[in-house]
Amino acid sequence: MLQVKDIGKTFEGARGTLEVLRNIRFTVDSGEVISIIGPSGCGKTTLLRIMHGLEPSTNGEISISGKRVQQPSPSSAMVFQQFNLFPWLSVARNITFGLEVAKLPAAQIKDRTERFVRLVGLEGFVGHYPHELSGGMQQRVGLARALASDPEVMLMDEPLGALDALTREQIQELILYMWQATRKMFFFITHSVEEALFLATELIVMTPSPGRIAHRYKLDFSRQFVECKDARKVKANPEFIALREEVLQLIHSALARDELDAA
Repeated sequence: MLQVKDIGKTFEGARGTLEVLRNIRFTVDSGEVISIIGPSGCGKTTLLRIMHGLEPSTNGEISISGKRVQQPSPSSAMVFQQFNLFPWLSVARNITFGLEVAKLPAAQIKDRTERFVRLVGLEGFVGHYPHELSGGMQQRVGLARALASDPEVMLMDEPLGALDALTREQIQELILYMWQATRKMFFFITHSVEEALFLATELIVMTPSPGRIAHRYKLDFSRQFVECKDARKVKANPEFIALREEVLQLIHSALARDELDAA
């Protein structure tokens, strides 16, 4: 279980205090996929960094399975938009790097590597180096590396933002297959409403800065895809289209109110 309790975050700068997050509070059960969407500058990435222990909150606390998050730990793994692979290591060595640092037994490293190489569809590329791979394949390596560490929570900060449209849809489907296979908690930040709706079992919509929770939606589209394996069918569902427009309107309305307040 992930518990986010009254998180607030302010930054001090030459121009004074900037409040980025205010009173963020929610609880997520294991095995859920949470998407957060909101305007640029609403604090999505800052919240994710606090959840991973990369930076402290000003107020509140976050806990995973009852343990307070105060620094990066094996309980969560982070996947970024940039692939962040080691260019001098092969696909296999990139995936096993963290396991080797943790000094896991060789047999366990081998088993995990083989499992996640199969899961992300890179069986024929374990000896290749990052420069020999497409962007989509590099992100598959990043996903396999994160999962191989066996985290409780997968934190994903715009992981598909650098990919072309077709590859992006393919990796969306892969993420849901990974979720189905592992039943881990996935926490996903995106600027795409369609992507958020497709991937999430719950969608959190945030307001402009300071970021607050404006709305939460319980969703079933990810489970529909897992059942039918047809992304086009899910995204063409009238309910999906109507909700996409509702969320877009919610975001645009919040931005308009913010502009009026600023004026």
